Amino acid sequence: MNLTPGKILGWLAGAALVAAFLVGMAQLAIGPAAGAWSATAAGPLGVRDVLFYVLAALTVAGAGGVAFARNILHSAIGLLMALLGAGALYVLLSADFLAVTQLLVYIGGVLVLVLFAVMLTSRIGEVNVSNASVGVVGGLLLLAAVAPVLVAVALLTPWRLIAPGPAVATTAALGDAFLTRWLLPFEVASMVLLATLVGAIVIARKEIKAD
Repeated sequence: MNLTPGKILGWLAGAALVAAFLVGMAQLAIGPAAGAWSATAAGPLGVRDVLFYVLAALTVAGAGGVAFARNILHSAIGLLMALLGAGALYVLLSADFLAVTQLLVYIGGVLVLVLFAVMLTSRIGEVNVSNASVGVVGGLLLLAAVAPVLVAVALLTPWRLIAPGPAVATTAALGDAFLTRWLLPFEVASMVLLATLVGAIVIARKEIKAD
């Protein structure tokens, strides 16, 4: 990697911003939360807990494969792992409608479309994708800024523990809410998606040039 004075100054400025961000977060949020934090006794791990951690690890590993794989086919397989893990977590949360939607829309629709595009493109599996816009140093700086905050949120937040209730169907309640209380936001979201689709078609269409 060619190091120029501009790049060196950029990395130093990024490191200074990361350090200032972490110091500010430590003084404003992490420090007070750590002072008020009280450890709760953790009970024995049950089958549900072990299953949650396994599915969470599968989801994170799939997301990491999408981000770090240089082969686009391997990235698509990592996306499949991440989507399957997220759908399984929805099942653990008794969110049956979201789990089925995840399976049908994202895995059965979007991912299959991506895989078809990958398979039907000539020799795309041999292409190595490398995003060198910020390089490894930029990724490490971003990791150093985000990871401590996420770990502090996970460990210091006083999560409310409740006993899991019986699994109940949620599809009827969601359908009734979409057609009554949340009808206007639902239609607005539909219009936004329609405008996005029309805009994508306009941008992607080929301009007809006169002879």
